[in-house]
Amino acid sequence: MRLPVPLLLCTLALPPLAAQAPEEGRLKRVESRVNGLHWELDAVRKAADDQLWFLRLSDVAVVDKVTYTGPPNPKGEETYGIKNERHPLKIQQYVFIPRKAEAGRKLPLIVLPHGGVHGDFGTYHAHIVREMLERGYIVIAPDYRGSTGYGKGFYEAIDYGGLEIDDVVAGRDWAVEHLPVDPKRCAIVGWSHGGLIALMAVFDHPEKFAASYAGVPVSDLITRLGYLGQDYVAEFSAKYHIGKEPKDAVEEYRRRSPVWSVQKLRTPLLVHTNTNDRDVNVVEVEQLINALKAAGKRFDYKIYQDAPGGHSFNRIDTTVAKESRKEIYAFLEKHLK
Repeated sequence: MRLPVPLLLCTLALPPLAAQAPEEGRLKRVESRVNGLHWELDAVRKAADDQLWFLRLSDVAVVDKVTYTGPPNPKGEETYGIKNERHPLKIQQYVFIPRKAEAGRKLPLIVLPHGGVHGDFGTYHAHIVREMLERGYIVIAPDYRGSTGYGKGFYEAIDYGGLEIDDVVAGRDWAVEHLPVDPKRCAIVGWSHGGLIALMAVFDHPEKFAASYAGVPVSDLITRLGYLGQDYVAEFSAKYHIGKEPKDAVEEYRRRSPVWSVQKLRTPLLVHTNTNDRDVNVVEVEQLINALKAAGKRFDYKIYQDAPGGHSFNRIDTTVAKESRKEIYAFLEKHLK
């Protein structure tokens, strides 16, 4: 019997089944190794950047990196019969203490959480940390759950707008216990996602912070995921994260968004945003500002008009950026005395 030409060609193009299986197995092994290499290279990058902290700031600060614990990871796997609630998650934190600090004197503290859906505290903050040190602040920067540089397990422990807030507050508590920190003069400063953390931290723990600064803060995840597109939505709806899209978990996304908790504000607050921000659209921050006003809250804010630098406008080295940071430091000095 003669096969039709198209079927004959398809038959000739397929390797024997016995040959396919080993090839598929080899491909899976290669994919696994490449994926593992990704996490290894991420850890190497992080270790290299850590060394830069010492090189760039050791002239003005005693630089250290410590480990403390935050809440357990509810997504962790029970091992040896030890349930998750018995196993707090380890968090690493940068510590910068001014070299000019007087022995025995309690200093004000700035908690500086980094941004990103997944990110880490990198040396792109070095000039800002230096300015804070020169003004006499102790600075701490926690790499909360979900941060990059610590492997796949820590990355997938992410809890955006949730337990990561507790990680950051636990870092503040560690500093009060172990460093020469005045517990009544603690502030939290953050940009972008770090701004969200700064807001949520003072909403939930007003007794622990004397002031809060939120620069271009992520304010409403439902609005944000609506204008940033499906790739961004996929990060939040991943199985190891929220696991659902906003349309299927509205209340969960609201719980993680500052705009829905403004009624809890009790702490002096300064908010900055910029009209040409291509990351956190100004409309999102305006929602936060309007919600705070509607709730009758007293706070300070400024909307910059197309300031150079967009999302990073007051974290770079322009004249506008430096003037803006002076506003931040004046605000902190006012409330931390």
